Amino acid sequence: MTTSLLHERLISCRQHSVTLAQPLSEADLQIQAEDFASPGKWHLAHTSWFFEEFILRPRGLQSSVAEPFRFLFNSYYDTIGQRQPQGRRGLISRPSLAEILDYRAEVDQALATLMQTALDQDTLELLELGIQHEQQHQELFVTDIVYNLSQNPLLPAYLPPATNIIQPARDQHFLPFDGGLVTIGHDQAGFCFDNECPAHKHYLAPFKLANRLVSNADWLAFMEAGAYQQPLLWLSDGWKQRQQAGWEMPLYWQRDQHGGYAAYGMHGLQPVDPAAPVRHISYFEADAYARWAGKRLPTEAEWEHAARSCSADAAHARFADLARPNQATMHDLFGQVWQWTASPYVAYPGFQTRSGAVGEYNGKFMNGQYVLRGSSIATPAGHARASYRNFFAPHQRWQFTGLRLAEQG
Repeated sequence: MTTSLLHERLISCRQHSVTLAQPLSEADLQIQAEDFASPGKWHLAHTSWFFEEFILRPRGLQSSVAEPFRFLFNSYYDTIGQRQPQGRRGLISRPSLAEILDYRAEVDQALATLMQTALDQDTLELLELGIQHEQQHQELFVTDIVYNLSQNPLLPAYLPPATNIIQPARDQHFLPFDGGLVTIGHDQAGFCFDNECPAHKHYLAPFKLANRLVSNADWLAFMEAGAYQQPLLWLSDGWKQRQQAGWEMPLYWQRDQHGGYAAYGMHGLQPVDPAAPVRHISYFEADAYARWAGKRLPTEAEWEHAARSCSADAAHARFADLARPNQATMHDLFGQVWQWTASPYVAYPGFQTRSGAVGEYNGKFMNGQYVLRGSSIATPAGHARASYRNFFAPHQRWQFTGLRLAEQG
């Protein structure tokens, strides 16, 4: 990729973050309803901090507020130093939103200055990482603001009401895959995160994968069968979590006045669409559903092999698009929900972290979490690929998470 094209992508990415914030007030961008849901204002600052810390500062360029912001907007990089605790990011009422937007502009100007110089390969790679990192936070920005606004009793919408496009319900059937010795992981042609590497051989027994995602109608049947009250369907930790949290339905669902269900989302409170993919469920719920259905969750290697076999990378949907079926026989591998897999998030054979503080990006989280594959309605365009490994703790539900069933071949 040429430097000029990289710069164009950088400018577009940086502007998109500001665009995401435009429907919101400064008060909206300040709130933090839970430790895991960062304020929108913090995302706007942290993504700028990332460029400053890893690209500008080592090359003798930095903003006028670099030192105080170094503490306020560090996320989890222990190598760099102390930081504001994650659960207290909502207390950063100052700097103001205007000052953070000024900070973004200052960082952007410094990046533009840098782009006018001859850049070595390491700098080019870090700039690409910065773009990809900001795209991750753009998705988190949407995910977090939906959660933060959902705690307001008035249930204010982040975006105007959407024009509902009713999608016909698809029959579910299972597509066979031969398995065998397959290649899993990124071949490093183009960008990838370090946790996608190295590409390696993996043996798969023959398996089948559902042609579609589990729908809201499927989930309603699960609920009406009393599955949330049946401990034999649940992993031990999942049953404890269900009891402690009082789970009876997906996050954001509620009974409506007619005895049906409505769900809160980007466009406010809307009736649950039976044909749409179920969203905002934990790994524990996904695993219980699969057991109730007499199926299982796919492994991440099965999912990736199926995605490559179906040539589904081109089917990634843009932000806030509705269902866009793949041209292959697998539907909605990308662009609807992140799909839970049965695979714990661990290192691939031969995995190596990058040297320096940026090496803390992924590897340090390889315990106690599960891998999700695909992408969601909030994932920026061009950010997904078959080898992408998202990961969350098994109890978390505020991300746009769903599932696709698997069975043995």
